[in-house]
Amino acid sequence: MDIQLPAAAGAQVALQPDEQLREALIAALRTVYDPESPVNIYDLGLIYALNIADRGRVAIDMTLTAPGCPVAGTFPAEVESRLMDVPGVSEVHVTLVWEPPWSMELIPEHAKLQLGLL
Repeated sequence: MDIQLPAAAGAQVALQPDEQLREALIAALRTVYDPESPVNIYDLGLIYALNIADRGRVAIDMTLTAPGCPVAGTFPAEVESRLMDVPGVSEVHVTLVWEPPWSMELIPEHAKLQLGLL
């Protein structure tokens, strides 16, 4: 049986290279904001999948708050550009998906608080 013990307070936990890259990608996604919201796209629940393949190839499935969103034509390219700036990333492919449709239930509690929904 494999048991995970919590790290001691202040202790640094060593992350594997893919975990480090995933954390860096999430940090980069948190710098991109939906123009109609004060919350970043990651915390809004707009990122459905974040896949990392060998040699720093990244694939993202993302959605928008509504199919008629005015940034639908430019937003995937902006996300791609922001992720290409992350060290270790060699290629990024962003796919805009509509299923399942985005809903407010995808927003985590901390972001709902920020939006005044709680």
